[in-house]
Amino acid sequence: MNKFISLILIGLLAILTSSCNNNAKGTFEVGQNTFLLNGEPFVVKAAELHYPRIPREYWEHRIQMTKALGMNTICLYIFWNIHEPEEGQFDFTGNNDVAAFCRLARKHGMHVIVRPGPYVCAEWEMGGLPWWLLKKSDIKLRDNDPYFLERTRLFMNEVSKQLADLQITRGGNIIMFQVENEYGAYGTNKEYVANIRDIVRDAGLDEVPLFQCDWNSNFENNALDDLLWTINFGTGANIEDQFRRLKELRPESPLMCSEFWSGWFDHWGAKHETRSAEALVAGLKEMLDQNISFSLYMTHGGTSFGHWGGANFPNFSPTTTSYDYDAPINEYGRATEKYYQVRRLLEQYLPEGEQLPPVPDSIPTISIPEFELNENAVLFDNLPEPVRSEEVKSMEYFEQGWGSILYRTKLKESAARQTLVITEANDWTQVFINGERIAALSRLKGEGSAVLPPVKEGDVLDILVEAMGRMNFGKGIYDWKGITEKVELVTEDGTTELKGWEVYNIPVDYAFAKNKTYREEANTAGHPAYYRGTFTLDETGDTFLDMRNWSKGMVWVNGYAIGRYWHIGPQQALYVPGCWLKKGKNEVIVLDMASPEKPALNGLREPILDQLSLQGSAYAHRKAGEELNLSGEQAYYTGSFKPGNGWQHVKFGKQQIRYFCLESLNSHEGDNYAAIAELELLGEDGKPVSRQHWKVVYADSEETNSANNIASNVFDLQESTFWHTDYSTLNPGHPHHIVIDLGEDKVISGFSYLPRPESGKPGMIKDYRVYIKKTPFKLTQ
Repeated sequence: MNKFISLILIGLLAILTSSCNNNAKGTFEVGQNTFLLNGEPFVVKAAELHYPRIPREYWEHRIQMTKALGMNTICLYIFWNIHEPEEGQFDFTGNNDVAAFCRLARKHGMHVIVRPGPYVCAEWEMGGLPWWLLKKSDIKLRDNDPYFLERTRLFMNEVSKQLADLQITRGGNIIMFQVENEYGAYGTNKEYVANIRDIVRDAGLDEVPLFQCDWNSNFENNALDDLLWTINFGTGANIEDQFRRLKELRPESPLMCSEFWSGWFDHWGAKHETRSAEALVAGLKEMLDQNISFSLYMTHGGTSFGHWGGANFPNFSPTTTSYDYDAPINEYGRATEKYYQVRRLLEQYLPEGEQLPPVPDSIPTISIPEFELNENAVLFDNLPEPVRSEEVKSMEYFEQGWGSILYRTKLKESAARQTLVITEANDWTQVFINGERIAALSRLKGEGSAVLPPVKEGDVLDILVEAMGRMNFGKGIYDWKGITEKVELVTEDGTTELKGWEVYNIPVDYAFAKNKTYREEANTAGHPAYYRGTFTLDETGDTFLDMRNWSKGMVWVNGYAIGRYWHIGPQQALYVPGCWLKKGKNEVIVLDMASPEKPALNGLREPILDQLSLQGSAYAHRKAGEELNLSGEQAYYTGSFKPGNGWQHVKFGKQQIRYFCLESLNSHEGDNYAAIAELELLGEDGKPVSRQHWKVVYADSEETNSANNIASNVFDLQESTFWHTDYSTLNPGHPHHIVIDLGEDKVISGFSYLPRPESGKPGMIKDYRVYIKKTPFKLTQ
């Protein structure tokens, strides 16, 4: 037998052996200071990516990209709400076929870690929880509510039907399941976490290790003895500090960072987020040198197509359609410079004799010349049948999950000044009288009222409310849409609640958008309308619809829901996967909630992710020329923070307050800046009080040009984000001030302060003063 034939036979044998091994039963266990894969030490190098954020046609390409990066595992969430959009109606087909995704990963030799929730966060609508849970007005989410646990059990059993046979013990590639998700950022309830653990076990998803993830500051609050504990943190964190307490409690446990944040997500009205590639690589290297496993969140973020983008909490801040995340693999699957830096690092930690596969070719992008959307269907002329209701109710009450909702009533004659007050309008609201727009109110800005002109008897009041994605974090998951309480008219003579409504549901379904009466005539009144047009292609490829001519709304291409757009930015172009386009004629429908400058579109070869149309940030906390006036105020407490990282706790006498002001006098490094990652106020019992209704009413300085270091970061429940005073323009130096309105009177006995997570950085506050009041601090202009 000649040498050439021998090599062919050896190659075929290797392929057959590999194929057999792909289906061979195996084990994955928690060993002493290491994971054990089939009895051998194993370091998990996981790439987080989410199958619903990637077109199914591109799944394999993205998996191959993570393999070529140097990863050995894929980590994924399961979004309950995309699999059960209506109660009892489960969907694991098409882009929801998570089992098919896992099998594709196995085809390429990748293990899988599954995080089935029921809550996942992920900047996804309601953190993955289904909207219909909110039809039960007294429901307790992420708690021992019998109905919530019952529905969670039914969902987990459906997940089991898809994935139980893909556990490594049955010849599959799933090596771990997660129980709940970062519950310490929500509350302390070990009984609830134990209930979720038992639901996962009872579903048969326990033939592999079960784990729970949290932050190093709160993981003990809900830690169960029979689960593996992992820690989440981001680039720049002190890794030794992150694991110090865990190593004290479990010195023989393998260590894992289950979310190592490679970047961050974007909000409408704020600058595009980026994170340092060098800091990412340094953190990964430090973990690899200590045999610490990790999952890189995100390795590829993808796109929150359609209506699935969520919103952050506290203070409503909706996330963009793009989930680029400044990840190593960008939104449309291209390898970035960050990718190549990580690849060069991971290449150094391959088992002897192994090589990384080549980086797959990128999917081509195309440009599309400008084309007109020359047909439109005005929303007010194409309304569905109304539902009559004496009082306003939330969207959920009317059996609607997503989209917009129109409330209509008739007014009584009034020549006097009237103020329309809406409590609460979630999320973007337009007020019309007889079809003329009177006001636009944004939840981002806390707007909820408008002054009405004189009206005649029978004038029609329309309140059109667009839902922008339910909050996905903290207590904000209780996020009813539409008008949730009442509508009132306030005059000098008193307040009258408006009654007798006609309510119109406007869903986000393509069929609803398509089946309208379209006309080729101008929308001269500038009403909300659907616009339709076509373009023709000789060749397909990925493209980006340039939305800079348009105001705010949603786009469908060939029936696919592409996502939301908003002229305020920072995202100004929507990703359209080439696999959803076709040679020949392609259809586009745009629902524009206000009116475009020009009803035309074109396709770009590259995205626009960082172009704000606002001056500064939508989230800034100081008006032009505004100054905090502390003259005549007496500091309640004066102190000094210790240098270094980690929480610091300050206790003083109990006082009932509503407004809290922290004044930074200087920094440990002698620089001009102040920075705070998190602030907690301690209640009468010495425990942190709720921050759900907090608002920053003043911050003397915020960095919004080079980063989103806004003041509300001090209570966003994210320890890796922080408030930092302005460093990209002239900074006046200390003192610096932040003033917080607690939303209600609270008895406090102290506060806790967490500096920014990186060591030796600017803004580490040294000396400070605290001012407290029951009435607002004086602000002058």
